[in-house]
Amino acid sequence: MTESEKLFQIIIKELPSGIEGKMFGAKCIKSTNGKTAAIYLKESMVFKLDEQTQEDALKLEGAKIGSHLYAPEKPMKRWISIPERHSDKWSGFAEKALEYVDGLNK
Repeated sequence: MTESEKLFQIIIKELPSGIEGKMFGAKCIKSTNGKTAAIYLKESMVFKLDEQTQEDALKLEGAKIGSHLYAPEKPMKRWISIPERHSDKWSGFAEKALEYVDGLNK
C-alpha cells in the first residue's frame, strides 16, 4: 500500500459521515445519501466541489478539472483532481466535498 493509499484510509476513518465505496473500480468516499464525494485515483484524489471551493482547488499547482475515465477528453463537471503533492490538503477537500454532496437533492 502506498503512502497516499494509507492517507486515503486515514481520511475515510476520520470523516464521521463518510462511507468507503467504489466508483469506476476505484476506492471512493460516499455520503450517507449515496452520492460520491471523492475518488482515490492514480495517486491523486478527485473531489466533487462547490463552485468557490473548486476555484480555490484549481489554484493548487497540478490541480485540474477531472475527466471521465472512459472518455478522458470529456471533463467531469464539479470534479477536481488534486495530485499527491498536495495530499496535506486532501482531508480538508474531502470534508468540503462531503458537505457539498450532502446538500444535493435537499
